[in-house]
Amino acid sequence: MAVLACCGIAVALMQTIVVPILPRLPGLLDVSAQAASWLVTSTLLASAVGAPLLGRLGDMYGKRRTLLISLGMLVAGSALAAAGGTFPAALAGRVLQGLAMAAIPLGISIMRDVLPPERIGSAIGFMSSTLGVGGAIGLPLSATVIEHTSWRTMFAGAAVLGVLDMLLVLRLVPES
Repeated sequence: MAVLACCGIAVALMQTIVVPILPRLPGLLDVSAQAASWLVTSTLLASAVGAPLLGRLGDMYGKRRTLLISLGMLVAGSALAAAGGTFPAALAGRVLQGLAMAAIPLGISIMRDVLPPERIGSAIGFMSSTLGVGGAIGLPLSATVIEHTSWRTMFAGAAVLGVLDMLLVLRLVPES
C-alpha cells in the first residue's frame, strides 16, 4: 500500500507543480500568459484521457506493467520539460505528466486484486487521499524549489521521484 501511495502522491504533485511559477513562465519560455496557462490545462486534459485509457490497458495487459508505463511517462515528461527549456518541450512534458495520473486508479485496482477483502476499503481510501496530499504538497514544495534553484530543477526532481517509484514498484508490487 505504501509504495502505491507514493506513486499516487508523485503523480498528484504534477497537477500543481507549475502553479507557483505560472506568472513567471511567459517570460521564461517567451510565450503569452494565455499560452503558459496551457501548461496547467494540458496536464488536466491528459489526465482525464489517460486514466480510463491506461486503466483499460491495465485490465488487458497487466496492471503492474501499465503502472510502470504510467510512471515512465511521468519520468519522460519531467525530463523533457527539464531539459527542453522551450515552450513546446514543456507542453509535451506536461501532457506526459498528465497521462501519468492513471497511476492512482491503477494502484487502486492492484490493491483490489491483491489485498484481503477486509483491507480493501481502507486501502482505497488511503490511495484516494493521495490526490489531495500530492496536490497540497506540490504548491509549497515547488515554490521552495523554484525560489532556491530553478524551474528546471523542479522538473528534474519530479523525474528522479518517478524513477524511485518505478524501482519500488518493480521490487515490491506484485502483478495482479
